[in-house]
Amino acid sequence: MRHHEITRRGMLQAAAGLGLAAGLGVAPGRAAEAVPFSAGTELPKLKVPPHSCDCHHHIYDPRFAYLPNAALKPPPATVADYRLLQKRLGTTRNVVVTPSTYGIDNSCTLDAIRQLGPDARGVAVVDTSVTDAELKRLDAGGIRGIRFNISRGAAASIEMIEPLSRRIAPLGWHIQVHMAGADLPGIADVLNKVASPIVFDHLGRVPEPAGRDHPAFAVIARLIERGRTWVKLSEADRDSKSGPPRYEDTARLVAAYIALAPERLVWGSDWPHPAATAGELALQDDAALLDLMLDWAPSEALRRRILVDNPAALYGFPAA
Repeated sequence: MRHHEITRRGMLQAAAGLGLAAGLGVAPGRAAEAVPFSAGTELPKLKVPPHSCDCHHHIYDPRFAYLPNAALKPPPATVADYRLLQKRLGTTRNVVVTPSTYGIDNSCTLDAIRQLGPDARGVAVVDTSVTDAELKRLDAGGIRGIRFNISRGAAASIEMIEPLSRRIAPLGWHIQVHMAGADLPGIADVLNKVASPIVFDHLGRVPEPAGRDHPAFAVIARLIERGRTWVKLSEADRDSKSGPPRYEDTARLVAAYIALAPERLVWGSDWPHPAATAGELALQDDAALLDLMLDWAPSEALRRRILVDNPAALYGFPAA
């Protein structure tokens, strides 16, 4: 589906939503401007605290060429589009993650960080050919970690995790791992040798319905207990078997992480939901996904920790 078609459909939904709100006597301010690649138009019920951070999203800009053999080639999802999501959700800080579509070319991510300003950081993709000078350039551009997207067979491989972690550790960066949770026990020895902090994408992709009883959760839990390991509360839908709107199995997994280490959790939208834009999954309502935090983290103090304090510690934002 083309980008302008999605946007037009979203605008029609927004108009319909405003009309319905007026008919019910609801303040028009409860409907937000439609956001490309995001279902629905309502604002979230959750009013996020100031300096809340979306710790995982992507930018796809047509000024930067996709890899010819990329598995995912979504339509453009630009900084201007993402700002509409920020306006809808109320988040201000954000972390741009280089998608597999660009391989080890981080130009789009660096450009997005420049556009988004001092409230933006980034996670890059590199391989072992990266020079120390390039790592320093990326650091100056706001990069704070490198991603290993094993699930997509992207540029960086499992064999590169340990040596690259040693090279980025002096910069204070982390490695970010995205892979099928069922495969995590097979690389536990590699992860135990990592010299930098570790961040697991998308709840660690722990398989459901086993959830916290799956060996993948045990691997992540042991790393968290050793310190310097974090988990992104993102993609609640991806591995859920119970499904929307509450994703009860995901909620149980989140509860297990919170019981283990609430100081090691951050939240991310995964906008523009690249698998969905490639036709693999239905688009998500980002406001509804954010509102899951009302169930997952029922106290304001816990939500502030996950949305503000933990991202500041992990990505180097000023303390709020």
